[in-house]
Amino acid sequence: MGKTGAWRRVVSSLFPLWAWLFLLGIAAGLLLDVPIGLSSLVVLVSFALCLVRPPKQDHREPLQVASPVRGTWTVVHSPASSVPSHGVRGYGQSHAVDLIHPRPEGTKAEYPVFGGFERPEEFSSFGEPIHAVADGTVVRVVDGRRDHLSRTSWLAFAYMMVIDGLRDLGGPGAVIGNRVVVDHGDGTYALYAHVRRGTATVRVGDRVAAGDVLGQVGNSGNTSEPHLHFQLMDRAQPLRAAGLPLRFGDIAQTPGAVDRGWTTKEPETEIEPGMPANFQVFQA
Repeated sequence: MGKTGAWRRVVSSLFPLWAWLFLLGIAAGLLLDVPIGLSSLVVLVSFALCLVRPPKQDHREPLQVASPVRGTWTVVHSPASSVPSHGVRGYGQSHAVDLIHPRPEGTKAEYPVFGGFERPEEFSSFGEPIHAVADGTVVRVVDGRRDHLSRTSWLAFAYMMVIDGLRDLGGPGAVIGNRVVVDHGDGTYALYAHVRRGTATVRVGDRVAAGDVLGQVGNSGNTSEPHLHFQLMDRAQPLRAAGLPLRFGDIAQTPGAVDRGWTTKEPETEIEPGMPANFQVFQA
């Protein structure tokens, strides 16, 4: 990696600092007797630094791993549908997947105006076991953050955008929530995010084998409802990491198996082996 790539990782790792400077620059220009030129300069420079990301790794061949979940699941954000899968490359999530249980058969996709603050225990994905996707060594465990209420209405979504939108100021922990990071060697790290509070079964330094249970699916961090956010990345620290392409080598994908309870649009049906597109259903 060249010097440019190294500096991009350093700048990216300080993202919360740039975000704070951006807000302080705006506040200084509006509330304090600070020259408009100075406050504008701080705002522009800090905003530009907020946009810096580590070098892309899209060119790399997808790494084949086992599924981190068992049973019937669907994908809400998939790199098979778009890259970056979550619309941004921050936190190493360019090729991440959000795994969640399909809606019950016959469920109509809808998003009410009010409500949407249900307890996480009301969702079937909550509490499902999370499995290691490959052999490796645990390098990071956090499981003390609370599992918050869902955000499944327009009112709740607006609350999430305003309140949870400030989570970036708190750094990766506030966004990712409880998590387990496993080092698989050769510069490959797996991140399991939004883990249920108090359920991590491993500690830093533990050796794990593919299939071992690491914890449970939760609703900590920046989430709308309980799900597992999973990604591979080339660094252990999400702010310094670039996302890596991946495939699940042990899943079954049935042509035409899609979850229409999640979207009013017609889901994709073309299958990419090992990586379901948005709202496609798979068995693991």
